[in-house]
Amino acid sequence: MTETAASSSPDRPAKKSRKDAAGGQSGKLGFFGRIALFVRQIIGELRKVVTPTRKELINYTLVVLVFVIIMIGITTVLDLAFGAGVGWVFGGSGPVEK
Repeated sequence: MTETAASSSPDRPAKKSRKDAAGGQSGKLGFFGRIALFVRQIIGELRKVVTPTRKELINYTLVVLVFVIIMIGITTVLDLAFGAGVGWVFGGSGPVEK
C-alpha cells in the first residue's frame, strides 16, 4: 500500500508532513519567522510555474481576443436595445422641453 493510500484510511490518522508541521506552527512563529515562511512558500509556488510555449501563448492570446470581441458585441447590442427601449418608454425622440 502506498503512503498516500495508507494515510487516507479512516482508521489511521494521517501523518503530518514537514510542510504541514511548518504551516501548523505559523501561529507560534514570530513576526520575522512568519515572513520567512511566507517567502519560502512563494518561492516554492513559483518553482511550479510552467512557462507556455510560443504556440500556446499565441493560442491563448487569440482565445482571449476572440472572447473580448464577442463580449464587446454583446454589450453593444444590449446597450443599443436598452437605449431604444428607454427612448420608446420615455419618448426620447421628441424635442426637449424646459
